[in-house]
Amino acid sequence: MLPPVEMDEEWATVVPDEAVMRPGVEHLCARLGLAGASLTRFTEGSQPVYAVGDEHVLKLFPAAADRDGVTEGSVLAHIQGRLPVPTPRVRDFGPYENGWQYVLMSRLPGENLAHAWDLVPRGHRERLVTEIGETLAVLHSLDPGPLADVVGPGDWGAFLDRRAAGAVAQQRARGLPAAWLEQLPDFLASVPLPRAPHPALLHTEVMRQHFLVDPDGWRLTGFFDFEPAMIGDRAYDFVGVGLFVTRGDPHLLTRLTGAYGQTFEPSALLAYTLLHVYSDLPWYLRELGAPSDGTLLSLAEAWFGTA
Repeated sequence: MLPPVEMDEEWATVVPDEAVMRPGVEHLCARLGLAGASLTRFTEGSQPVYAVGDEHVLKLFPAAADRDGVTEGSVLAHIQGRLPVPTPRVRDFGPYENGWQYVLMSRLPGENLAHAWDLVPRGHRERLVTEIGETLAVLHSLDPGPLADVVGPGDWGAFLDRRAAGAVAQQRARGLPAAWLEQLPDFLASVPLPRAPHPALLHTEVMRQHFLVDPDGWRLTGFFDFEPAMIGDRAYDFVGVGLFVTRGDPHLLTRLTGAYGQTFEPSALLAYTLLHVYSDLPWYLRELGAPSDGTLLSLAEAWFGTA
C-alpha cells in the first residue's frame, strides 16, 4: 500500500520514488480488477499519474491533496459526454488507503497540444482555438449546482478578498520586481470584479498543456486535468486562455472569444491573473514579455487585448 503523505517533506520523499509508489499502484490496480496491466508513469503533472495498459489512466492524490481527487472525480463524472471535446470517462474514483484518493479514467487519444503547437499551421491554429472557445462556452453553460458540495470556493466575494489580501506577498515571494509590486494595490482596487457572479463551472487552468490533438487533420481529441476546478466567474477561466493558449496573440484571442460568444475587459483578466490561486507574474513576464512603459494597464492590453 502507499504510505501516508500529509506534509511537504513526505511528498518530496514518497511521490517521486517509484520504488515506493509502484507497489502501491500495483496493489490498487489489482483491487480495481486490473492486475498485471502494464504501468507507465507520465512525466508531467503535479500528481502521480499512470497509464494502465492502453485504455486506462490512474491518477493518485495523497492526503495532502485529497480534496483535489474528490473534485476531479466528481467533475469528470458530471461533464462526461457533455462537451464538444472528449473528456476522460470515469471508471471509478474514491478513497484508497492512508488518506490517498484515486481516479481511474479512460485514456484519451492524441498528442499534447503544447508539444505539437509549433507544428500546427496557422489556419489550423485558428480552428483549434475556435474549438476551445466553443468547449468553454458549453462548460460554462452547465449547471454547477450538483457539484456545489464538493467544488469551491463557495463565497466568490470572500475568495476575492482572500486572494487580494495576499496578492502582493505572493508576487514578492515569486520575485516580482518592486516597480511592478508597487502598482498592484491600486490596480486591483481600480478594477471592479463581480462578487456574486452567475455561477459557472470553471476548469481554472485552460492551457495548451491540457488539450490533446490529432496531428492528422489537427482536431482536438481531449480536454483533461479538472482537479483544480472551481465554481465562480467565467472570466477567471480566461486567465489561462490568454497566458497559455493565445499567449498574447490578439487575433487568436479574438477568434476564441468570438466562438465563446463573449469578450472580457483586459483589465479584469489581468486582475484575475493577479488573484489566481497559482499566480506567478514573474514567470508570465518571462514567457510573454511586457510593454516598454512598464504599467499594468498596458500589460493587460498586451496579454488580453483583442484585435
